[in-house]
Amino acid sequence: MAAPEERDLTQEQTEKLLQFQDLTGIESMDQCRHTLEQHNWNIEAAVQDRLNEQEGVPSVFNPPPSRPLQVNTADHRIYSYVVSRPQPRGLLGWGYYLIMLPFRFTYYTILDIFRFALRFIRPDPRSRVTDPVGDIVSFMHSFEEKYGRAHPVFYQGTYSQALNDAKRELRFLLVYLHGDDHQDSDEFCRNTLCAPEVISLINTRMLFWACSTNKPEGYRVSQALRENTYPFLAMIMLKDRRMTVVGRLEGLIQPDDLINQLTFIMDANQTYLVSERLEREERNQTQVLRQQQDEAYLASLRADQEKERKKREERERKRRKEEEVQQQKLAEERRRRNLQEEKEKKLECLPPEPSPDDPESVKIIFKLPNDSRVERRFHFSQSLTVIHDFLFSLKESPEKFQIEANFPRRVLPCIPSEEWPNPPTLQEAGLSHTEVLFVQDLTDE
Repeated sequence: MAAPEERDLTQEQTEKLLQFQDLTGIESMDQCRHTLEQHNWNIEAAVQDRLNEQEGVPSVFNPPPSRPLQVNTADHRIYSYVVSRPQPRGLLGWGYYLIMLPFRFTYYTILDIFRFALRFIRPDPRSRVTDPVGDIVSFMHSFEEKYGRAHPVFYQGTYSQALNDAKRELRFLLVYLHGDDHQDSDEFCRNTLCAPEVISLINTRMLFWACSTNKPEGYRVSQALRENTYPFLAMIMLKDRRMTVVGRLEGLIQPDDLINQLTFIMDANQTYLVSERLEREERNQTQVLRQQQDEAYLASLRADQEKERKKREERERKRRKEEEVQQQKLAEERRRRNLQEEKEKKLECLPPEPSPDDPESVKIIFKLPNDSRVERRFHFSQSLTVIHDFLFSLKESPEKFQIEANFPRRVLPCIPSEEWPNPPTLQEAGLSHTEVLFVQDLTDE
């Protein structure tokens, strides 16, 4: 699980952060993240700059000082095997050794003084790594030109990339630092490193990374591993979740001896790789199980959300339906109320009913749609609209209707229309003193 400060990182950035911490040994996660952010999350550039700091070269970003380790070299369980140069034998051998001793001492003393003084004039060009892959390729070409193409397969990448691949693949990483100026380097490369049995062992059992210490990339790794003499070999592997040096071989070692020593180191540390593989498989299985559980949970969550969505939609549909019904009820109540108010107004506006003795009065019997009868007197001079208003004011009358006469059968024009803008009077309509009129319901039409 990522630390709290990693929660806003992407998965790729989190993996780079953990890789950078493993490769550099920096314990502070905040410092690792700060360094990677300065290099735009370029882990290769960040590791290179980190190694430059180990060699005393100021970082281009001047980050705060931290522990100058890339791999764990402080383990007291590191297996170390040093091959000393053979002592002179016989009178002739000792004589040659004693004669060459002062010349050799003088040569190396002057060379060391010259190199020391040169540091004050100009910085060591090896202290600034600008093209680490180019350093590796250049060393490979020079090695093949001098010793041939029969050699172990060189890892064609930087030291940090080799560490990362060895960690990811859970393999041993054999690092060879080549000292161009050392007297034993040629013999070791020609007779030991290029021996067929050595090549077979290295190619089948481990990754092999090599570089000259005269190259900036090789010099940087040299400062990290701190060899004492050449030829130098270091066996590195993932141990206790950190890339750790588990074996150091120094000096001119013979092919059979090298095979024995490498085999011994691998056998002694194989259990760590087996344990790490089991832990990694367990972590992978746990991760797969957690992923399956998360997927199942998300599927269940989506199903629940879909059910909840459908419930909300159903509730919303019912709510709208209820609101619609309620609106219809309210509209119907308003319509009825308005209709009743209009009936009352019509009733109030009706002229008084003439007396039966009035010779100009007309007795009309209305037959309503519900088979009920209503009787009232009107004046001959009154408009047919008065008849319509009277019927409209009745409680039992329909909302929309027309009035029909039977002899002759006709519809009385009681409401203004294009044909009758002003409805005729009862007399003009040809009504007699006593009439029976029929009310036809038109509400549904």
